[in-house]
Amino acid sequence: MLPALHSDRVPRVWQVTVLGVIASLPATAILNWLPDSEATVGGGAMIIGAMIAGALAVSRSVDPGAAGLRAGFLGGAIAVLAFVVTEAPTVTWSTPLLGFFAFAVGAVLCVSPLFGWGFGRIGGWVANRLSAH
Repeated sequence: MLPALHSDRVPRVWQVTVLGVIASLPATAILNWLPDSEATVGGGAMIIGAMIAGALAVSRSVDPGAAGLRAGFLGGAIAVLAFVVTEAPTVTWSTPLLGFFAFAVGAVLCVSPLFGWGFGRIGGWVANRLSAH
């Protein structure tokens, strides 16, 4: 593990989550090379990162759903930040569009942890099944 993550101040579930999200970046880049792939960093962190975090959580006695939930939230936050940095400067903002954007950001940040929770549980299940054999 990274030396900075060996701290009593950082909860173990967050350590596992950050490792899962970081580990998902190369996998997302490889998926993006496939034809007709539209893989994004936020989506990769939300799905692949949550699965990796769930698998890592099992070996470290952490709830895989909790690690996946946090990875999903980080993935949603990354997706929103990626939009703000890349696309938002080119949009002609109006009051209704600004209101819709605020609603959409809220929806993304509320739904992405649910995806993360589900994929974290799947990652934990796979890790349990593989370790049992």
